[in-house]
Amino acid sequence: MLSKEEKDFLVYWEQNRDRQKKTFYQLLIGLPLGLILALPIIINYLSGWHKRATMVGNAQSSPLVLIIAVLSIAVFFSIFHKRHRWDMNEQRYLELKQTQDDEDVKTN
Repeated sequence: MLSKEEKDFLVYWEQNRDRQKKTFYQLLIGLPLGLILALPIIINYLSGWHKRATMVGNAQSSPLVLIIAVLSIAVFFSIFHKRHRWDMNEQRYLELKQTQDDEDVKTN
Protein backbone atom coordinates (compact mmCIF):
# COMPACT_ATOMS: atom_id res chain seq x y z
CA MET A 1 0.00 0.00 0.00
CA LEU A 2 1.44 3.34 -1.03
CA SER A 3 1.37 6.21 1.43
CA LYS A 4 -0.14 9.59 0.59
CA GLU A 5 3.36 11.07 0.20
CA GLU A 6 4.32 8.37 -2.30
CA LYS A 7 1.11 8.85 -4.29
CA ASP A 8 1.70 12.61 -4.32
CA PHE A 9 5.23 12.02 -5.58
CA LEU A 10 3.92 9.77 -8.39
CA VAL A 11 1.50 12.48 -9.53
CA TYR A 12 4.14 15.22 -9.26
CA TRP A 13 6.80 13.26 -11.13
CA GLU A 14 4.43 12.21 -13.93
CA GLN A 15 3.71 15.90 -14.53
CA ASN A 16 7.29 17.23 -14.23
CA ARG A 17 9.67 14.49 -15.33
CA ASP A 18 9.99 15.58 -18.97
CA ARG A 19 10.52 19.24 -18.11
CA GLN A 20 13.18 18.47 -15.50
CA LYS A 21 15.10 16.18 -17.84
CA LYS A 22 15.97 19.03 -20.24
CA THR A 23 19.58 20.17 -19.99
CA PHE A 24 18.68 23.87 -20.19
CA TYR A 25 16.29 23.50 -17.24
CA GLN A 26 18.95 21.63 -15.26
CA LEU A 27 21.46 24.38 -15.99
CA LEU A 28 19.03 27.16 -15.13
CA ILE A 29 17.95 25.65 -11.82
CA GLY A 30 21.35 24.25 -10.79
CA LEU A 31 23.50 27.25 -11.73
CA PRO A 32 23.02 29.18 -8.47
CA LEU A 33 24.37 26.20 -6.52
CA GLY A 34 27.30 25.88 -8.94
CA LEU A 35 28.12 29.57 -8.57
CA ILE A 36 27.99 29.28 -4.79
CA LEU A 37 30.54 26.49 -5.12
CA ALA A 38 32.74 28.62 -7.40
CA LEU A 39 32.49 31.81 -5.33
CA PRO A 40 35.12 30.80 -2.70
CA ILE A 41 37.60 29.96 -5.45
CA ILE A 42 37.23 33.39 -7.03
CA ILE A 43 37.35 35.16 -3.66
CA ASN A 44 40.47 33.22 -2.69
CA TYR A 45 42.19 34.17 -5.94
CA LEU A 46 41.16 37.81 -5.89
CA SER A 47 42.05 38.32 -2.23
CA GLY A 48 45.73 37.72 -2.98
CA TRP A 49 46.40 36.23 0.44
CA HIS A 50 49.15 34.02 -0.97
CA LYS A 51 51.48 36.42 -2.77
CA ARG A 52 53.63 33.77 -4.43
CA ALA A 53 50.64 31.90 -5.86
CA THR A 54 49.21 35.16 -7.21
CA MET A 55 52.51 36.05 -8.88
CA VAL A 56 52.84 32.62 -10.48
CA GLY A 57 49.18 32.62 -11.55
CA ASN A 58 49.45 36.03 -13.16
CA ALA A 59 52.76 35.21 -14.86
CA GLN A 60 51.64 31.92 -16.40
CA SER A 61 48.09 32.83 -17.43
CA SER A 62 45.68 35.69 -17.35
CA PRO A 63 42.97 35.97 -14.70
CA LEU A 64 40.47 35.52 -17.52
CA VAL A 65 41.57 31.89 -17.88
CA LEU A 66 40.89 31.28 -14.18
CA ILE A 67 37.48 32.91 -14.39
CA ILE A 68 36.57 30.82 -17.45
CA ALA A 69 37.75 27.68 -15.67
CA VAL A 70 35.76 28.48 -12.53
CA LEU A 71 32.62 29.21 -14.56
CA SER A 72 33.11 25.95 -16.45
CA ILE A 73 33.33 24.11 -13.14
CA ALA A 74 30.16 25.84 -11.95
CA VAL A 75 28.25 24.91 -15.12
CA PHE A 76 29.46 21.31 -14.99
CA PHE A 77 28.56 21.00 -11.31
CA SER A 78 25.11 22.49 -11.79
CA ILE A 79 24.20 20.17 -14.68
CA PHE A 80 25.74 17.12 -13.02
CA HIS A 81 23.97 17.80 -9.71
CA LYS A 82 20.53 18.32 -11.25
CA ARG A 83 20.93 15.32 -13.56
CA HIS A 84 21.86 13.15 -10.58
CA ARG A 85 18.78 14.40 -8.70
CA TRP A 86 16.65 13.63 -11.76
CA ASP A 87 18.04 10.09 -11.93
CA MET A 88 17.31 9.53 -8.25
CA ASN A 89 13.75 10.80 -8.62
CA GLU A 90 13.23 8.71 -11.75
CA GLN A 91 14.45 5.59 -9.97
CA ARG A 92 12.13 6.28 -7.04
CA TYR A 93 9.25 6.87 -9.47
CA LEU A 94 9.86 3.60 -11.30
CA GLU A 95 10.06 1.66 -8.04
CA LEU A 96 6.84 3.19 -6.73
CA LYS A 97 5.12 2.64 -10.08
CA GLN A 98 6.14 -1.02 -10.01
CA THR A 99 4.83 -1.36 -6.46
CA GLN A 100 1.57 0.27 -7.48
CA ASP A 101 1.23 -2.02 -10.50
CA ASP A 102 1.92 -5.10 -8.33
CA GLU A 103 -0.79 -3.99 -5.90
CA ASP A 104 -3.24 -3.48 -8.75
CA VAL A 105 -2.56 -6.99 -10.04
CA LYS A 106 -3.08 -8.50 -6.57
CA THR A 107 -6.39 -6.74 -6.07
CA ASN A 108 -7.76 -7.86 -9.45
